[in-house]
Amino acid sequence: MPIPPKPKLLLDQHFRCIDELFGRSTYSELASLFDICGGENRPMARDDFLKELPGVDVIIAAKPTLNRDELSESRALKAIIEVSGTFQDGLDYEFCFKNGIEVLSCSPGFRYAVAEMTLGLILAGCRGIVEEHERFRQNEEHWVDDNIGTDFMLYGQSVGFVGYGEIARECKRLLDPFAPKVKAFDPWIERSGEKLVGVELCDLEYLLSTCRVIVIAATPTDENYKLISRQLVEQIPAGSLVVLASRAHLVDFEALVDAAQDRKIRFAADVFPIEPVEETSRFRSAKNVIWSPHRAAAVEGGRHPIGDMILHDCRNILRGKPNRRLKPATEETVASIFRAPLASRKGGNRVGKR
Repeated sequence: MPIPPKPKLLLDQHFRCIDELFGRSTYSELASLFDICGGENRPMARDDFLKELPGVDVIIAAKPTLNRDELSESRALKAIIEVSGTFQDGLDYEFCFKNGIEVLSCSPGFRYAVAEMTLGLILAGCRGIVEEHERFRQNEEHWVDDNIGTDFMLYGQSVGFVGYGEIARECKRLLDPFAPKVKAFDPWIERSGEKLVGVELCDLEYLLSTCRVIVIAATPTDENYKLISRQLVEQIPAGSLVVLASRAHLVDFEALVDAAQDRKIRFAADVFPIEPVEETSRFRSAKNVIWSPHRAAAVEGGRHPIGDMILHDCRNILRGKPNRRLKPATEETVASIFRAPLASRKGGNRVGKR
């Protein structure tokens, strides 16, 4: 009896590298499930990508760009998985939803590495570790000295999350041994009616004015650009620590740097408005800040949870089973990210934010 052909996987993950996304055993298991087309650590030519579409069961791409006509060419298509970190524009989501094609984002796969880095920035900011290190290098350190008004204990502290998604929840789990008093601002959760355990949902101004540690962890959308405005930054009490864990899109970055320069707050960030930061940028000489050059997941194996989640979900997709570890696109999430109604977009050509 002839062996039936494997399902077909079109892998166009570049700018990501294969070993960045997949551990060796994970990729081997994926290859045992699928006939993999592509998978090179370089961009796939558009003509080659489209030529492979007929008969494809799953597409994995950094920036999947497919219109209605192109999607119609692949009648076997069951799922499209993006590996940039957020849902990408340029895909006809309406066609996918109407035709039962799942669209999944790898964003949950970043939560462990980013939450760990966020915890590190919080601890460094609370206890003045970076600042005192620099003082030591200049022979100006404080020996057994209380830095009243700047350093503070994390234990029992008030911690507020702006956005309470995958990264914030993992960060809260890591913070639990410190017995924090946790607040969160997240309109998505309020609309969904989800009940949170150990977290007080509140409005944004209340969170900013009452939490000693503020973590910006929301997903960027067209609607939350500079959600943390200069006016709101001015309401943050002196001595607070602000940690930017998601994207600079969400904050008035200059206003936060100004507040840090005035020694009103400490500001820690792993992301910047423009990357890489210019050599002449004032950010490089700013005081009372902790900078990390967008490297929260840039650690050995830091993105391998993405590959593990892809393997898990692909197995279930082929078996017709539910339970996804990646983030599924819905009409509501896509409309929120791109604002324009799905019916008016049809896979438009704007560049999605990362």
